[in-house]
Amino acid sequence: MQPVTDRNLQLFERAQNVIPGGVNSPVRAFKAVGGTPRFVSRAQGAYFWDANNKRYIDYIGSWGPMILGHGHPAVVQAVQEAVLEGFSYGAPTEREVELAEAILQAVPSMDMVRLVSSGTEASMSAIRVARGATNRPKFIKFEGCYHGHSDALLVKAGSGLATFGNPTSSGVPPEVVQHTLVLEYNNVAQLEEAFALHGKELACLIIEPIAGNMNFVRASVPFMKRCRELCSEYGALLVFDEVMTGLRVALGSAQSVYARSIPGFEPDMTVLGKVIGGGMPLAAFGGKRHLMQQLAPLGTVYQAGTLSGNPVATACGLATLREISKPGFYEALGQKSQALISGLQGAADAAGVPFCGDSEGGMFGFFLFDSLPQNYARVMQTDNQRFNTLFHGMLDRGVYFAPALYEAGFMSAAHTEEDIAATVAAASEVFKLL
Repeated sequence: MQPVTDRNLQLFERAQNVIPGGVNSPVRAFKAVGGTPRFVSRAQGAYFWDANNKRYIDYIGSWGPMILGHGHPAVVQAVQEAVLEGFSYGAPTEREVELAEAILQAVPSMDMVRLVSSGTEASMSAIRVARGATNRPKFIKFEGCYHGHSDALLVKAGSGLATFGNPTSSGVPPEVVQHTLVLEYNNVAQLEEAFALHGKELACLIIEPIAGNMNFVRASVPFMKRCRELCSEYGALLVFDEVMTGLRVALGSAQSVYARSIPGFEPDMTVLGKVIGGGMPLAAFGGKRHLMQQLAPLGTVYQAGTLSGNPVATACGLATLREISKPGFYEALGQKSQALISGLQGAADAAGVPFCGDSEGGMFGFFLFDSLPQNYARVMQTDNQRFNTLFHGMLDRGVYFAPALYEAGFMSAAHTEEDIAATVAAASEVFKLL
């Protein structure tokens, strides 16, 4: 029940006069679920408060960065100290070297890393490096995986098996995506056919190892193993987009999870974001030394950014990495995610509602299905209305899940057993409405 004077609605109406759709990133508009977006006034720990001063248990955590929760004291102190030294210099700093060293220590498949300001920028740049290093034009992506909003990546699957993609956004000419091959996630046969047809022209294959933009869908171990084998066989680079999963599902990121099942497994390049910035605008891409040396000023692949390695952002990221590197951090975080999914499963079972969920480290997802989907086509079969009822029922009870059924959820170190119990109790009520 909204208050008589709904500040969220007032702000949304005001925002729509000056900001397209009233938001600065589309999913925030609640268009998928209906209703009024919550305008956040403040956040602390596992919670945020909206413009009506209503508190919510926050399971999006700024879409992943807030792995420690909001306002962690050590992070706040580091940022405050950095601000006093200066906001931006446009020149190198010692702190960006320290952050780069910390990232490479956590993700040892990379020999070198370059810091940028957004995941879109990092993904776009990694593909440019792959093209420059291989002197090949084409690359593979998978339907349901999101790698930012650069033109060549805003594509959907073509009309047939292993065909090139079509633009999914106005303003992207078809010729811009003519070199983008869009395949079905977890489809080994289609993957093999694509390499057989186009392998000698492929610069890279880019993939979210756990796709967080079709909720939470893992690449199967056999599928990932085949991705690595085919890239090696045809001389294409395997690029891991770990903007979401990087240092979120494990300290070594998702690639370390796959290495448990595939001996010696590692990608050629990795794209990171979110957690490494601790909530500040910061991302990175990195890889083997000979690949990263293709970048200017050493090589001929150009990339630059005025705010890259920003001193306040690097302070935030470095303080976050120090905290999450402490012994036992990910074990505790993973147990919380598992407890949430198990609790929701039990509540759904008791209400007779189809439900399945999965989690890894501090990332989770769930579906109103009897079994976990393996690709985007299956995810798209979700009953939107049932999800919307679930979303708004939880929202009314002070629990904030993603306002779209295609987004993963995020656990933080600040969430408590009481928060999880309250979430499950709320879900038990809402499932009865389904």
